[in-house]
Amino acid sequence: MQQFRTDPREICRSLWGNRALILALVKREVVGRYRGSLFGMFWSFLNPLLMLVVYTFVFGVVFQARWGGSNGSRVDFAIALFAGLIVFNLFAECASRSPTLITSNSNFVKRVVFPLEILPCVSVGAALFHFAISLFVWLCCFWILKRSFLPQAFLVPLALVPLIAFTLGFSWLISSLGVFIRDIAQVIALVISITMFLSPVFYPISALPLIAQKIMVWSPIAQAIETSRGLLLHGTIPDLGQFVFQLFFSTVFACLCFVWFQRSRRAFADVL
Repeated sequence: MQQFRTDPREICRSLWGNRALILALVKREVVGRYRGSLFGMFWSFLNPLLMLVVYTFVFGVVFQARWGGSNGSRVDFAIALFAGLIVFNLFAECASRSPTLITSNSNFVKRVVFPLEILPCVSVGAALFHFAISLFVWLCCFWILKRSFLPQAFLVPLALVPLIAFTLGFSWLISSLGVFIRDIAQVIALVISITMFLSPVFYPISALPLIAQKIMVWSPIAQAIETSRGLLLHGTIPDLGQFVFQLFFSTVFACLCFVWFQRSRRAFADVL
């Protein structure tokens, strides 16, 4: 039986050694998603705009919601909502694909030389591409509506590093479980919906009870949303201690999930 390295340092070796393959697969993933469609890559711009319009109408017009209960305008609510939504979608896109990531690429499983551990990296790479497109749309909308631009917005990619590490670990975990438990796809779909409303997408963390705010400290998703929104809307630099804590927590989680993935992959071929 082939032995797979479970040393967490193998993550860096694999990512660097297969960087060309990862980039090629990310390109194939992005291009293949829109191949044959009428609008093609334009859907990358259209999807976030349509979601922004729908959520703004429902919460800003129908429910008359204001950001954090303030007297802000619907425009303020829309741009704050959009900022949180594009960050959450980075996680949601990867999480929704994770259960079938291995089973839908079963032809790779039987290839001994193929590094299966990079498949979640490809999923995260494609999600980052769509995030970049959505962020560009947000910056354009912010400039049009506010006639201003905050240079701190360039720190958003750095603020997302803990979330990326957490998402990668989550993808390793769920993609391996998806091989053995096929029902996990339905479970993850429900988890994503619940997580969206429990995360500060439609409200700031400060609107939560104190006990809930303390719990949110442990959530890389919530912290990434709040940090990115602060950088984009107010130019608020995140607390360094909190950032280091999130990075450490997410990195440890990713390493543990990688170890699980490498150990469980030995049975992939037997199950598939």
